[in-house]
Amino acid sequence: MTRVRIDLFSSLDGYTSAPDPEADNPMGDDWGPLTAAYAATRTFRQKVFGDTTGAGTTGLDESFAAAFFEGVGAEIMGAAMFGLHAHPDDLEWKGWWGDQPPFGCPVFVLTHSAPRPSIRMAGGTTFEFRSGAIEDVLAEATAAAGGLDVRVGGGVRTAREFLRAGLVDDLHVAIAPIVLGRGIRVWDDLRGLESTHSVETRVAESGTIHVTFTRKETP
Repeated sequence: MTRVRIDLFSSLDGYTSAPDPEADNPMGDDWGPLTAAYAATRTFRQKVFGDTTGAGTTGLDESFAAAFFEGVGAEIMGAAMFGLHAHPDDLEWKGWWGDQPPFGCPVFVLTHSAPRPSIRMAGGTTFEFRSGAIEDVLAEATAAAGGLDVRVGGGVRTAREFLRAGLVDDLHVAIAPIVLGRGIRVWDDLRGLESTHSVETRVAESGTIHVTFTRKETP
């Protein structure tokens, strides 16, 4: 059965990195410290950097990194994550990920500039652009997933929109042991999430706190 899932990164004080569309690091200056433990894992090094040597950390961080890539049949992301805020009129823009993005499935980009032509990339990724209600886009993504999961990839504003609408089955937040004092607040408008989802907290060897929210079954 298809589940809707989200993975987010947060600091101890509840912020994620604010993107900087003018910089070479579009995710913002704080993205590196937030995701350092994730980027050090064996799975991330293999999937993103193409490192097949087996180098990288293992343990709890690695188990969450591996799970991130497993069982996903379709992805949904906001326009900012795809980079349309920086390239709004460039129909040749194909995102930040190079010629072979690490998705390998249909990716539905939420944007007011749709309709736009679909973009087929190497490795099985196809970018589709949609401007409809998130419930309609989710229904299309679910059909495209073919029984696998739908991942709402971000950014955090898009993730919160799906969470507020009650559309998310599984949420994982990796809380880095750092204090940012700036950025985009992760938990705004999500009061009471623990009443609809079971919560589990585990601490990795890196000090990262992995918090998971799993939708409670209706009696």
